[in-house]
Amino acid sequence: MGCSECVTRGRRAQALIPRAQACLTDSVRKGAGMKTKRWIWFLGLMCGVVAVAYAENPAVTSSTWRGFKRLDFVVAGRPALLVVPKTPAAGKPWIWRTEFFEHEPQADLALLERGWHVAYVNAQDMYGAPRAVAIFDGFYELVTQRYNLARRVVLEGLSRGGLYAFNYAVAHPERVAALYLDAPVLNVHSWPGRNKDTPGGAKLWRELRECYGLSVEAAQNFKDSPIDHIDIVAKAGVPILLIAGDADETVPYTENGAILKKRYEDLHAVCEVILKPGGKHHPHSLVDPAPIVEFVLKHASF
Repeated sequence: MGCSECVTRGRRAQALIPRAQACLTDSVRKGAGMKTKRWIWFLGLMCGVVAVAYAENPAVTSSTWRGFKRLDFVVAGRPALLVVPKTPAAGKPWIWRTEFFEHEPQADLALLERGWHVAYVNAQDMYGAPRAVAIFDGFYELVTQRYNLARRVVLEGLSRGGLYAFNYAVAHPERVAALYLDAPVLNVHSWPGRNKDTPGGAKLWRELRECYGLSVEAAQNFKDSPIDHIDIVAKAGVPILLIAGDADETVPYTENGAILKKRYEDLHAVCEVILKPGGKHHPHSLVDPAPIVEFVLKHASF
């Protein structure tokens, strides 16, 4: 996509912002519900992020990562990257690491060897909130159009990355070929909420409230975690691979992954679980990533 086209698309997206703002003003005047206001706010934010992503047409720097070509650029002011396989597979499939790029990269490296691209955009400390989803939208539009990647992607969510991966699947199930979730946070009342009365936990809980725009009282009654929207993803037919330790004290399996597994089973959707007996929160992934790669290749359709 040429520079002039980037600017044109950016201007079109920017033109939508006043409309979204006008809708929000009108909805407030007419007394619209909180959910309606939140979605209109999100629309305006998303338009702004996409506009920035296109209008900036950020410069790309090239380097090498683990023997593969790595492209670094900026999306909506956030660092982003794409690792390119030596020989791209047909259809240009890709896996998107939503947090902690480079940590336990066994599966990513194995998929690169099979011709997959590996992607990442830094939306750290946003806890999968609408602002993070909007940044993800800008990134998705850029890489699928500039690099012609597949329109559907496998999202890889490790730990708190589960919030980003699942919330993006809730927002755009049609864009998600599969989810690989590893010791994922799916319930903010479990993490960081369960430790909100400790010094470290209080800081994380405050950050989360700020990201979601929640008062102390609203946060107590918050019901917008991934576990509250499992039905959307399951009914869209998004297959899930879930890896976790049954002795995880940081992100307890019983409060997160187990709830996902049960609900997926009830809805007759695909959720394969690899449960590590006695396993803690770390290490993530598997020493041999073959089961992860096999699941992805078997279930992800593009």
